[in-house]
Amino acid sequence: MSQSVLAAQLFTIRDFTKTRADFAESMRKIREIGYSVVQVSSVGDIGDAVIKDICDDNGLSICNTHVGVDQLLDDIDGVIAQHELWDCRHVAIGGMPLENRDSEAGFRSFAAIANGIGERLADAGLTFSYHNHSFEFVKFGGRSGLDLFFDETDPRYVLAELDTYWIQHGGGDPIAWIDRMAGRMPVIHLKDMVMLPDDKSPRPLQAMAEVGEGNLNFPGILEACQRAGVEFYAVEQDICQRDPFESLAISYRNLRAMGLA
Repeated sequence: MSQSVLAAQLFTIRDFTKTRADFAESMRKIREIGYSVVQVSSVGDIGDAVIKDICDDNGLSICNTHVGVDQLLDDIDGVIAQHELWDCRHVAIGGMPLENRDSEAGFRSFAAIANGIGERLADAGLTFSYHNHSFEFVKFGGRSGLDLFFDETDPRYVLAELDTYWIQHGGGDPIAWIDRMAGRMPVIHLKDMVMLPDDKSPRPLQAMAEVGEGNLNFPGILEACQRAGVEFYAVEQDICQRDPFESLAISYRNLRAMGLA
């Protein structure tokens, strides 16, 4: 797996990227862990050029981003210019608007919007990916929302940024979904799932965990990623049980031990 690239999803450390000074210190820590690539998401208003300079100073490249749907609809030229500055080809969104999530018509409507955004970005030499959570596994007429969305979008213009935890959380099979998105997924989000004891209930709690510390089949997941042609493996943990930098370091060490570079 020497050709694969590990990336740190900055959403994991979003509380430490709000100011220029904090962002610079956080990128120093990310590089010290061993990451050479980051996904920019949920950083403070510190300026695109500043972000680029700080990443360059720390030997970090930007592989992809999360951009708001409104920004893509209202200022797609600005998004394109930002990604050209960052030398970043991959644009993604973190999910669809709330108003599109509760019906088949809503999913179809957003699929049409996504096709338009993706075509415009493709014309500029960029890709456009959709990041899933678990709400997309609600079924409409026997078909999940995620099935519907990817069936309704053009694979030339709308790619997948699958999230291993959220697929499992929704009752899906991460390996089957990775295989389904083969050739249509430049970036994947990796996070594990663990069951924790709950003092208030006889049933354990489902929680996010560092990659390799939970119950997901990561050897099988990584093999499927290789088959699918995944380019960047972005480590993300929305909620950490410890210091988020240590969580990123644990995932990094475990994935390196599994053969990722």
